[in-house]
Amino acid sequence: MSNIFPVTLEGALLRQKSKVLVGPINLTLQTKGVTVVIGPNGAGKTSLLRMMHGIARLSSGTITWACPSKDARAHQAFVFQQPIMMRRSVLGNLAYPLRLSGIPRAQAQDRAEHAAIEVGLGDMLQRPAPFLSGGEQQKLALARALITSPELLFLDEPSASLDGQATREIEEILTKAAVGGTRLIMSTHDMGQARRLATEVVFLLKGSVHEHCSAENFFGGEASSQGQAFLNGDIVE
Repeated sequence: MSNIFPVTLEGALLRQKSKVLVGPINLTLQTKGVTVVIGPNGAGKTSLLRMMHGIARLSSGTITWACPSKDARAHQAFVFQQPIMMRRSVLGNLAYPLRLSGIPRAQAQDRAEHAAIEVGLGDMLQRPAPFLSGGEQQKLALARALITSPELLFLDEPSASLDGQATREIEEILTKAAVGGTRLIMSTHDMGQARRLATEVVFLLKGSVHEHCSAENFFGGEASSQGQAFLNGDIVE
């Protein structure tokens, strides 16, 4: 049973100076599934994720979790499009969040080694993280986010700059995490990826939720005219 879901956004809006980045958003997300957020450039996909995670403060409206917001955020993680690497080894990057949570060094390193092996970085444990390839860094960022077993993982365009093989490896990690019970909310511009991973779609247009429905319905021909145009690669404004 989820500790933090459902989550409900009511009139949630994020503004930067006089510019509205996203909102007002009215949306409820339930316990299970992979929510993929799509929409044209500038529709507010990244801003929505940042706002929900709490790394961007609401300008107005509310976001209500099934528990206090502080507790909800303690069970979340966020993976950025450009992974943030600490100036440590692969092993050091993975052990760091465990050590922060009070896990003894030896146990943290054992878990970190196992996590590295799980994402295909087992032979790179002592390699400095900043010197990994883009795909390797993103796998490390995913493993570091998942190592504390978050209930919810936000992902902002997790494979936007990666080649096909690296994208496939990232998707395998995400699929395994979802099967294991981690709730995923991710943005992507890759409609192939959205079709492969999504159980539900949030289609943003001009900063607002234009559609929220199952992936089966959205990709199965029941999208709105604007949604269908977007899928066809047309310019949608």
